[in-house]
Amino acid sequence: MVLPVIAKPRIDSEKLQADITTAGLMSNLGALNDIALANGGNRAFGLPGYAASVDYVWGRISNISGNHAWKQDFSALFNLVESVELKVNNESVYVVALTYSPSTSKQGITAQVIAGPDGAAGCDDESYNGLNVTGKIVLIQRWRCPTGGTLAGRLLPAARAGAAAVIIYNDVDAHVTGGTLSSPNTQHVPGGFIDLTDGQRLKEKLTAGNPLHAYFQQTQIVENRTTQNVFVETIGGDPENVIVLGAHLDSVQAGPGINDDGSGTSLLLELFLATTRYSTQNKIRFSWWAAEEEGLLGSLYYCSHLNASEGDKILAYLNFDMVSKGYFGVGDGDGSTYGSVAPRGSEVIERIYIDYFEARGHAVTPARITNGSDYYSFWEVLKKPFGYLNTGTAAAQDPCYHKACDTIENPDAKTITTNARAAAHMLAVLSLNGTHLLPKSPANQTRSSGIHTPKAQLSPHAPRRKS
Repeated sequence: MVLPVIAKPRIDSEKLQADITTAGLMSNLGALNDIALANGGNRAFGLPGYAASVDYVWGRISNISGNHAWKQDFSALFNLVESVELKVNNESVYVVALTYSPSTSKQGITAQVIAGPDGAAGCDDESYNGLNVTGKIVLIQRWRCPTGGTLAGRLLPAARAGAAAVIIYNDVDAHVTGGTLSSPNTQHVPGGFIDLTDGQRLKEKLTAGNPLHAYFQQTQIVENRTTQNVFVETIGGDPENVIVLGAHLDSVQAGPGINDDGSGTSLLLELFLATTRYSTQNKIRFSWWAAEEEGLLGSLYYCSHLNASEGDKILAYLNFDMVSKGYFGVGDGDGSTYGSVAPRGSEVIERIYIDYFEARGHAVTPARITNGSDYYSFWEVLKKPFGYLNTGTAAAQDPCYHKACDTIENPDAKTITTNARAAAHMLAVLSLNGTHLLPKSPANQTRSSGIHTPKAQLSPHAPRRKS
């Protein structure tokens, strides 16, 4: 007996919003928190907590009829600091290992500390002429160098001059939680990153002529590991006009990542489950990105491996990264606040979001386009209009940003619910009227313009601070 096909009702903003529940959103966050607690305190790329997060999302999306779910494997550079220690004149100093700096021996390095050149001079090999640093540990302040950036740009000149290790101290009065050399380099030497106050204190002693000797030890794993993006899309809807929604599924190694970005992950899950009850005019694709915290690697891999035909079908991209703690932030797509103008059509998405929040009495904070989340990949690689919600990364919005306290206690239930319903409204509007509201931007414009397409599996990409 053949069962009759029951037509689904057309997607409707108010009904879709009503289907989004706080209980559902918080249940997902609780599950992700449990995953982190059971797997070393995080859900980071390359570690068991991320694989368990993939399993959780897959278990919720893969068996729902009328949709197509799949995973995308790719290889990315993995780094894990197993140990790091710094002592100066037998006094322990807080230090983080510079990501991608080579490990010392298990016995570490014990050597005299010498001050490196100050200011811009510390970026140049020539500044080390006459400064005997061979076999010694160089202490130098962070500085934005013309090449190599603020950390590698300081480490490499000292390394080429023969330093055994380099300790960089911060240039701002903020507690150091991490620092990266961006990618492995055979010229690197072991490096550490310390707070401004500790660095200044040590530098003052050297300037006063007081000798310093240090012990520095670090061990890192640096290797390629396979990871996965996760996708599900509606079978119905116009395949020539695809609305892509995304959130990164990984956390940092420092914590469970329940706001960053369990909140976006949960929002997408509930929005997908609600969408399955309706028919859509355009095809809808939900994406959970791997290795965002390593430099947007999952979304960059996806975008750079689409052929032009598939890329051309994408109408717009909507990003959800940190949506449960802070203000109601909307990406400044028209550049009216910060001056960086996103592809044409982004201003339409921005206006729809702003109108939604303001109609409900919520003040909107323009979110600066920093290229620090996965919308960057769709902009730079595919030239697609995009929009995003973000509740802020500053301590005033989320004191637990990239910390172990980003647990189930961190999110605000009302904030994530409001953002999820705003996303539901946006999805309904673009599903029904997206082709009339947004210009179509062919992905093959990227190929013809000669813009370099980043290869995500090679090394982490540059953009970092979120929003």
